[in-house]
Amino acid sequence: METIIKEGKETAEVLNEILKENNLTTDEIVYTVTENKGKLFKGSTVSVTVIKKEELYQVTKEYLKELIEGLGLEVNFEIQKKDGINILKIYSNHNAILIGKNGQTLKALEILVKQMLLAKYKVNFKVVLDVENYRNKKQRNLEYLAKKMAKEAVKTKMEVHMENMNAYERRIVHNILTNFKGVKTESEGEEPNRHVVIKPE
Repeated sequence: METIIKEGKETAEVLNEILKENNLTTDEIVYTVTENKGKLFKGSTVSVTVIKKEELYQVTKEYLKELIEGLGLEVNFEIQKKDGINILKIYSNHNAILIGKNGQTLKALEILVKQMLLAKYKVNFKVVLDVENYRNKKQRNLEYLAKKMAKEAVKTKMEVHMENMNAYERRIVHNILTNFKGVKTESEGEEPNRHVVIKPE
């Protein structure tokens, strides 16, 4: 894993220098900042560590390949971009095992990947995984449910609280109801109990 480290006075300035020198954009990288306390007569500085997302995806593929093949399954990967989000698609000879009941295994794999990247490379980076278009199917179901509950909120003139969801699922609900007449949406609660509230206008 190649990391780029540079020191300077201000984070934005150092980050811009790294991007220019390496012909990168902010969309292509993940970075962490470490503050270095100044010694006597010296001001404090910052160290900016940059890792390319491309490399994080490569490490993730290797990690998942070892994990999934350890279960006796064959596996391949592909990265797809949807709505500005990179999704790592997993193809195996037994997709149901990797999805699990209500997507629980898929969620667990995402958590394992996030923890591995944090432990090994000190980066807080979420890799979105998908198996057999499970996310698309779930998205369609979620959009249908959101519209149904929005109609309910308009009809009863009462707030409707949806069940707890992760940030990705909440964004789907907010997006589908942006132009829905007569309601507005807000997220409430603390993770992992954060949910969408549909409010009549």
